[in-house]
Parts: sequence; C-alpha cells; structure tokens
Amino acid sequence: MPDMSNPSTDKRALRIVHCLRAPIGGLFRHVCDVAQVQSLSGYDVGILCADEPNDPMTEEKLATLKPYCSLGITRISLGRLPGLSDVRALVAGARTMSKTQADIVHGHGAKGGLLARLVYASKPVARIYTPHGGSIHYPPHSLAGLVFGAAERFMLGRTDGLIFESEFARSVFADRFGVLPSNSVVVHNGVAADEFEPVVPVDDASDFVFLGELRELKGIYTLLDAFALLLKQSTASKVPATLSIVGDGPDAAAFRSKIADLGLGSQIRLLGVMSARDAFARGRVVMMPSHRDSFPYVALEAAAAGMPLIATRTGGVPEIFGPCSEKLVAPGDPAALAARMMEYLTDKTSYARTSSLMQERVRVHFSAEKMAAGVLDVYRAALRMKVDGGSAAARSLSIPVSMDTAK
Repeated sequence: MPDMSNPSTDKRALRIVHCLRAPIGGLFRHVCDVAQVQSLSGYDVGILCADEPNDPMTEEKLATLKPYCSLGITRISLGRLPGLSDVRALVAGARTMSKTQADIVHGHGAKGGLLARLVYASKPVARIYTPHGGSIHYPPHSLAGLVFGAAERFMLGRTDGLIFESEFARSVFADRFGVLPSNSVVVHNGVAADEFEPVVPVDDASDFVFLGELRELKGIYTLLDAFALLLKQSTASKVPATLSIVGDGPDAAAFRSKIADLGLGSQIRLLGVMSARDAFARGRVVMMPSHRDSFPYVALEAAAAGMPLIATRTGGVPEIFGPCSEKLVAPGDPAALAARMMEYLTDKTSYARTSSLMQERVRVHFSAEKMAAGVLDVYRAALRMKVDGGSAAARSLSIPVSMDTAK
C-alpha cells in the first residue's frame, strides 16, 4: 500500500474515492474542497455519488470538479432513506472499487458512510467516515433513527478512521452509538483565502437573507413566523424590513403556502438557487434559523465575507461563534429570532463590530488548509493500522468527549 507521507516518491499515487449521496450543500462543498487539495497534492481522486439532483447548477459544480478527479465521477441511483437502491448502490460501488483499485474509500453523510464501509473491495482498503450530522439528525426512536442507529453500530467495526466536523457531532455520536474507533478526531470545516473578500450588496438588497436547502429542519417556518412578528414591530416603529430566501428543496411548496397564509408575499423574495456569494449580495444579514445543524459552511462563508449573522444555538454553531456565542438564539423560538432581527435594524454598528470579530476568528481557526491537513492525518493513521494488521473492531476504544468550543 502506498505511503502517504510523500506521494511524489510512491511507486504510484495513492488512490482515494469519496462516497456521498446528493452532490449539494455544505457536505458536497466539503468533498469538493478536500478532493481538490488532494488532487493538487499528487493523489488520484474519484467521486461516487447519487444521480440526482441533476439541475444546471449541480452539473456545473461537477464539471468544475471533474479535472481534479483522475479516477472519475460515477453517479448511481441512491435514495435518502434505506431501501433497495442501497443494494444496487453497493453493487455499483464494488465495480467502482474494482476499476479504481482505491487505497482509501471515504464516506460522507449517512449514505456515503454506508457505501464506504460496506462496499466490497478485492484488496485491502482503509475505510474512513465523516458523518456530517447524518444519522445523528434523525430522532433516535424514529424509524429512520432506529435503522440508521443499528447500521452505525454495526459499521463501526468496519471503520478505520472517523472524522467529525465538530466537537458537538463527536459528542452526540459517542453518546448514541458508544465505542468509537481509536482513529477518531475532530477536523473542523474550513474556507479558502479568497472567501475573505467583502461582498458588495446589490442595490435592492433585502435586510435579511436565508441561504440553504428548503427543508423544515433548517427552521424556515420559525424564520417566517419571526419575520411576521418583526413586521408588526417594525411597522409600529416605522422601521421597514425585507427578506430574501435563496435555495430549493423538498419543502419549498409548503413554505410558499406559509408565506401566502401570513400575507407576506410583498415583503419576501424567493430567489431560487444561486451561489453563496451571490446570495449574500441579496441581503445585509445572513439568517440561520436551523433546528438542527452540525458545522454549517454557510456560517463560515458568511463570517469570512464579513456578513452579520443571526443564528440558532444548535450543533457545532457555538464552536464557530466562540466568544460571540451570546448572540445565538434558541432553535424554534420566533420571538427570540424576531428580537435579534429588530436589534440589527436599530443597532447596526454593534453587528458590524461582531462581524469583524467573527471574520478574524474564522481566518485564524477555520482554514481550508488546516481542514485538508487534518483529513490526510487520519488517512495516514488508517494506512499505518492497515499495514500493522488487526481488525478495526480490535483497535476500538472508548474516547473521552469534550463539549468545549474552540478557543
């Protein structure tokens, strides 16, 4: 098996295949960033992902990634929930493993993790998993939570490296599923140097902008209720307010109905899908009302660009905010969210100061270079264990977990 310490001296480049379900959102952005750095570092990289969505923006992102994927981009049928598509995906994945002769297979998200750890490989392969929230987002006693929970416990014995994007995710995963592999670490998501360029708002930018997948999980119902409360307050105080929503998703139609029911059609713009920086230019404050989240890229991207953020205290978000965490609000609380929005409208100077602090914090602690280096360290440890022999299960131990945020 190749030695990762210096790929230029390997008899052949290390071969890495990343597995994920839908090529969208922060998870896909993470895979793209890591894959590009790995390719530029001299490794052979491939992608195995679902064949949907196939909208123009997704296809454009995959086309941009393609030059970095010497092992190709393979798209397969793969549903969100457990089903027959998983069996077909494992068969297709085995063909990909045979074709690429991968040394590392890295699964991202619940379905990507299933593929990476269960797919057949004819040669020894190090199996790495990054949950990205994944199975921990499902309530533990729901049908999906029970199924994914049983699968996670079984697959821990087939895991050579476990990477968490936040201390929060590691803590919840350990509490819910028990013993973790010894090669288990937190590697925070990171952003590139050019993302610290300021965003210039468009002439008709809204006061507030939401960017993300249109799912109930993202707290959009809470945001709409909060905005309705804000309008009542802002009308009384003669402080107008507007909101733009950027994205698409399974609950988009329900949100449109909610907007109509609240009579907010003239104050809310639904702008569809666009890039993060284009979305940021459509507003002056980025809204993150999520009910559950892990370590969202939107927060890192917005903070890097110097955008004010109003967010909920959920998942790894406090790790991003650090000393500014007192600004976070409880999930599912429209009144608290509306109060923060009114606070911005009436005291923009305070939010500008916080934005500067957040930008510098992200610059110091959450770089793409640190992220890529941390991932490669896990690969190295996994390969060393493969060379030394022994099963993944035999190398497992209980890991003390800290909920402390990064300082």
